Amino acid sequence: MYQPRAFRQTEAAALDDLIRDFPFATLVIEQDGLAANHLPLLLRRHADGRATLVGHLARANPMCDDQFEPVSALAIFHGPQGYISPNWYPSKARDGRAVPTWNYAVVHVRGTLALERDPRWLRALLNQLTDHMESGFDTPWRLQDAPEEYLERMIAATVGVRLEVREIEGKWKLSQNQPDENQKGVIAGLGRERQPELAAWVEKVASGR
Repeated sequence: MYQPRAFRQTEAAALDDLIRDFPFATLVIEQDGLAANHLPLLLRRHADGRATLVGHLARANPMCDDQFEPVSALAIFHGPQGYISPNWYPSKARDGRAVPTWNYAVVHVRGTLALERDPRWLRALLNQLTDHMESGFDTPWRLQDAPEEYLERMIAATVGVRLEVREIEGKWKLSQNQPDENQKGVIAGLGRERQPELAAWVEKVASGR
């Protein structure tokens, strides 16, 4: 990933937070050429500092072939993103020296990917995944809300994925290369365009928080 120094994010907690807050990932491996799958992945941090990403795919997915062997993989997580108009820069009104760009925050995770077929492992994963996704609801759905026979069929139709993390790399491209007045213009412009989440990320970076 191209990494200008101004946009490089190295704070481990910030990288972990983006993965947890935006868990829907693009998982890329080499399998008869490049293959990409899209799925939520949960981050598990171990006591020794190691990290693992876990999720599941449909058993019918070609990636879940019985002959699958552990392989190097890349998981890409996208935070908030959006178009930035040069009209939002006060400096543009003075000299016209501005062009459009795109702001975004992303995390790339590289490691070794393996498959998990144990029904007990899958059930534990699905419990954890459901608890994470349902945590904001007033009445969270739980696995046990579904009939056991139905759950067993659903679990049998899935295969777990486990990525042992080797490297985590983050890029926060959030107008850090602009002067203060232009950063404030971007925050205001994003607010007017109803992108408050991205505006909040730009504001956080601008304030040094």
